[in-house]
Amino acid sequence: RLKPKNVKPSVRCIAESPTRASPQANMLTFTLSALALSTGARPVARRGAVRGSVVMNAPMVRQTGKNSMDMAALSNYMNLPMPADTLQAEYVFIDGSNKARSKCRTLSNKQAASIESLPNWTYDGSSTGQAPGKDSEVIMKPVAMYLDPFRPNGKNILVLCDTYDGLGNALPTNPRAAAAKLFEEHAEQVPWFGIEQEYTLFNLDMSTPLGWPNNGYPLPQGPYYCGAGADRMFGRAISDAHYAACRYAGLTISGTNAEVMPGQWEYQVGPCVGIAGADQLWMSRYILDRVAEDFNVYVTL
Repeated sequence: RLKPKNVKPSVRCIAESPTRASPQANMLTFTLSALALSTGARPVARRGAVRGSVVMNAPMVRQTGKNSMDMAALSNYMNLPMPADTLQAEYVFIDGSNKARSKCRTLSNKQAASIESLPNWTYDGSSTGQAPGKDSEVIMKPVAMYLDPFRPNGKNILVLCDTYDGLGNALPTNPRAAAAKLFEEHAEQVPWFGIEQEYTLFNLDMSTPLGWPNNGYPLPQGPYYCGAGADRMFGRAISDAHYAACRYAGLTISGTNAEVMPGQWEYQVGPCVGIAGADQLWMSRYILDRVAEDFNVYVTL
């Protein structure tokens, strides 16, 4: 496994009053202060120091914007009354690395009345590994929609989209187009699908699964599968939140359980008829990424 990245060393810098220092000392002070600032240190007054001197403390703990975000404050805005004649639609698409991404737009109730009435949209394919910069526009065509569990007012929706170039050709990352055609050609058949999706939850170092010691290994396989207890279950809140979000969205999620390794879980989608099985699997993956984002956890799929 990858070793955690080294923590940046702390920087201690005493900056003497420039009125008492030589030009060389002032240059040294400037250099050390710049180094301290680049590592995230902050200046504080030092007791007993000469006037104009500061001490650079050890770097403050760096938090990502998401980690330091107050979700309770966010709820103040998410609970605002919204216009009755519009809604928010999160268009979800698969990028060049086989991950789900999304962008949001406002639609009228009439536009969102059905899949057929949903408008196409576009995004910059050069930023997703799907198009060159000189011709980067990718067209999203809605193929399925579900209720949005992240804006749960009963109207906002998640929209799964196929992706096409400007000439109308399905992108290489859009095998769904060919699959949909195949299902349409055999519409008299009614195939059922049930799909199992396993995943592992990691700390944000992206190398330490939940429940694993840093630079070490957990106890051997045995107590974790379908287990219960704080000494063996890691990430149940994410599994439960994902399950609830999928049910609210209208996905046919049929079960979930902990797997054989700490931090490893699985869930099942189906039974679904035809291509709906694949559509729901992809949307369930997107929802899992969003749930893990809220818990500040990295998930592998």
